[in-house]
Amino acid sequence: MYLYHFGLRELPFTLTPNTSFYCDLQVHNEALDVLLTALKTGEGFIKVTGEVGTGKTLLCRKLLNEIPDHFVTAYIPNPYLSPAELRQAIAVELGIKGVDNFDQHKLTQALENELLRINKLGRSVVILLDEAQALPQESLEALRLFSNIETETRKLVHLVLFGQPELDERLATRELRQLRQRISFSYRLSTLSEEEFGRYLHHRLQVAGYRGPPMFTPRLTHLVHKASRGVPRLANVISHKALLSAYGAGRFYLERNDIIAAVKDTEDANSLGYSPWVWTTTGIVIGVLLVATLAYGLGWVNL
Repeated sequence: MYLYHFGLRELPFTLTPNTSFYCDLQVHNEALDVLLTALKTGEGFIKVTGEVGTGKTLLCRKLLNEIPDHFVTAYIPNPYLSPAELRQAIAVELGIKGVDNFDQHKLTQALENELLRINKLGRSVVILLDEAQALPQESLEALRLFSNIETETRKLVHLVLFGQPELDERLATRELRQLRQRISFSYRLSTLSEEEFGRYLHHRLQVAGYRGPPMFTPRLTHLVHKASRGVPRLANVISHKALLSAYGAGRFYLERNDIIAAVKDTEDANSLGYSPWVWTTTGIVIGVLLVATLAYGLGWVNL
């Protein structure tokens, strides 16, 4: 679309969690440090939560890329699975053959044997579950029981849960208190500050190959930050549409109207204009002032 127009190699604001666009931001670096530290110290359950669009899946994939080699990983991107399906998905990720023909007892035994085999090699297993708030209650309990597999000196499996704030709400219930008590490290991803936001937008353009003058001025960055509430995914949607708007107008730079048009076309974005209520209130106030002024003027004339 607008790649050649702006001198880009690839689209800078896609929604795919591509780790090549990972930006060196404090909130994500802190989360990554927490995860790596927790895994190196041998902790069983680790939890990362954040609002929709704050970068949990990107962080998960970044962890997969940077995790030390002595860890064996199993990545479950869609955990809306029954306990049996969850065990089977983990077994497939660990390379266990023929799991389709196993009953649950044989599958559980095969998983335990594989974990012991990996442990004897001096390695550890890490299971990463994205969108963990979608896990059925029975599957959360199966994970807790799964984490019981250990030797006298170390756990054989570590579990990392990535989820929306609803995961915290579920873990706060009495029924899941045993699982909650096993979470030794947790981190809450926050939205980006306006300063981080500017770096984020500039970084993505640079990675995509842009070499021109700054596309997002401080004023435009402020508008995108306000409309997106500091959520990276929303910022990507708005920024992509703003570039389309500028391209359609034949410009090589962004204007305020491009951002406004993009925001109006983005469902979950905060409005940048005044609400109808504000305009109604303003009209009433102006009307009252005009009437009061006119009345005062008439009274002064009659004096």
